[in-house]
Amino acid sequence: MARSSGGPTITQVAEAAGVSRATVSRVLNGRTSVDPSIGARVREAADRLQYRPNLTARYLSTGRTYTIALVIPDLGNPMFQAILRGISRTAEADGYSVLVAEAPSPEREAATARDARRRCDAVVLVAPRMDDVTLEELVEQISPVVLVNRRSAHPRIASVGIDYTAGMRQLVQHLEDLGHRDLLYVAGPPRSAANRERLRALNALTDANPAMSLRTIQGGSMMSDGFQVAEQVLDSGATAALAFNDLSAFGLLARLNELGVAVPGDLSVTGFDGIALTRYAVPSLTTVAQEELDAGAAAWALLAPHIEGTRSDGADGSTAPGHVLLEPQILVGDSTGRVPPSRVPSRPSGPSAAATTGIDRTDKPLGWVREGRDWTLLHGGTLLTVATSGASMAPVHSPRPHLHPVRSLGGHAMTVTNPVDHRHHFGLSLALSDVNGTTYWGGRTYVEGQGPTLLSNQGRQESLSEELAENGRDLHAEVRWRTHDGTELLLEHRRIGAFLLPDHRGWGLTWASRLEADRGDLHLTSPATRGRHGAGYGGLFWRLPSADETRILVREGRGESVAHGSTSDFIVISRRHGTDWTSLLMVQDEQAQGRIDPWFVRLMDYVGVGTSLAWSEPRDIPASQSLDVRVRAAVLDQLVEADEVDALLAEMPA
Repeated sequence: MARSSGGPTITQVAEAAGVSRATVSRVLNGRTSVDPSIGARVREAADRLQYRPNLTARYLSTGRTYTIALVIPDLGNPMFQAILRGISRTAEADGYSVLVAEAPSPEREAATARDARRRCDAVVLVAPRMDDVTLEELVEQISPVVLVNRRSAHPRIASVGIDYTAGMRQLVQHLEDLGHRDLLYVAGPPRSAANRERLRALNALTDANPAMSLRTIQGGSMMSDGFQVAEQVLDSGATAALAFNDLSAFGLLARLNELGVAVPGDLSVTGFDGIALTRYAVPSLTTVAQEELDAGAAAWALLAPHIEGTRSDGADGSTAPGHVLLEPQILVGDSTGRVPPSRVPSRPSGPSAAATTGIDRTDKPLGWVREGRDWTLLHGGTLLTVATSGASMAPVHSPRPHLHPVRSLGGHAMTVTNPVDHRHHFGLSLALSDVNGTTYWGGRTYVEGQGPTLLSNQGRQESLSEELAENGRDLHAEVRWRTHDGTELLLEHRRIGAFLLPDHRGWGLTWASRLEADRGDLHLTSPATRGRHGAGYGGLFWRLPSADETRILVREGRGESVAHGSTSDFIVISRRHGTDWTSLLMVQDEQAQGRIDPWFVRLMDYVGVGTSLAWSEPRDIPASQSLDVRVRAAVLDQLVEADEVDALLAEMPA
């Protein structure tokens, strides 16, 4: 069919489809009264002729612009961008375009909305900051309108809200489970309704729990706001900071990193909104996700019937505007952890503490308690360690079950996780450098001729089951090791036991793992076997925090140079914290293992110690056979000298 110079017309579409012009108009305007088969025929003809409606004529004939306005406070906020994506996608499917207007100041919101309404058929107001009276007056002037992230006191104003109470309840419960009782809210803009609702929810939650305390400081909604208040957050002494939103939490994390504050080791930080960038924060941010709720699509579902005149009426004949309340879900990242040991009530120091009898300590129950997916080891009511699943670890860190935190009876931290110098170090874990080409160590891998290189070969250890022995002190687990592509590689039978040292100020762990080659031959290597001298790491690895002074002792003598590569039956790392000392004594069970693996030791760059399954030569485990890793460890609130080691070894259970 020949086209006119102005392109195909609605008449030509009607002739091609064998219908009237009115039918074409109804189909292309989204009317549902047309038979579906006829509608399909009309759309096929329009597409074939590349027909585009004359919008000017359409506007004149219908009195509509087929455009809606989205008024938002900040175009740079990813949360508002997510709302824009949702409403654009659903509105465009119904033939409507979206005009975006930014109202950066509360004073300009009403004027911006009125101006937008003159050009559009309806308005969506996102997080308006004006007072209730002004808002109600504005809605009367610009209807139809839907509010997002704001609920009006007037029941006839449609709205899409987020259940901030549910979101804050999840955050507070998460922090409470980690032992936090002293919370700080870094507030958002004072005129923000979302800020008022979140603070109201937090106050209600903490008021209902006398053990919890909540303080508030003024922050804001931008990254710069969180950055600027970091010192105030530290001065508060709180153990956890809840930022108004993810952006302010990012700024807070950045400044804390500059100040040398470990998150979550020294302070836990949370955000709110769940924007996609949270997974890329360092550490990944614990937040409450609302982006996936698609508030924009929900807003259009309320708004479309108002525009089209298909609103349902209430029983009294009045129009029901509709209200939607979306419930967000917590996303647990690496920015939250157990309350810092320095904030946990510690054992009294001094002569009276030193004279405490073994009976006093052993009378307190010692055992594992299930907490969600994790297991907590308690001595009386005091937390000693947590066996965590590691499920939330980033893939690049080779996710694995591990122990963190580990604490002395006196409350001193004995592990660190996700440290700035080596993000892939996680407390105490069985971390192997390379098994059949897959790393279970995390981070970069040494490649000959290239040096440390980030490869796509990070594996994952998944806990299949856990079972607590009748004595309450032995935790048994089956752990499946998977390759970087998810293939099953080996099966680990793990037992972690706990004990007290009656004659010393300490407690201990027994770690027994049997690595079973149930899927074929296993080949274990390390950077040392590939040419990097002294880098034979890969085994049971313990990462400790730094201290004012650190000493290392093995059977052959003292110092890192003596201990590194030693096959001593024991190793002691003692650390001074002011005038206090703590010591970690690790012992390889030669009789159970059938060998003593060399010790891998680091002191100058960081403090870490572990056994080495492939110190200088690869180690093979034939199919259907297994390899045992058996280590006992004692955690003591004292400096351990050479002449005390044998007495300690005798006291530790076999």
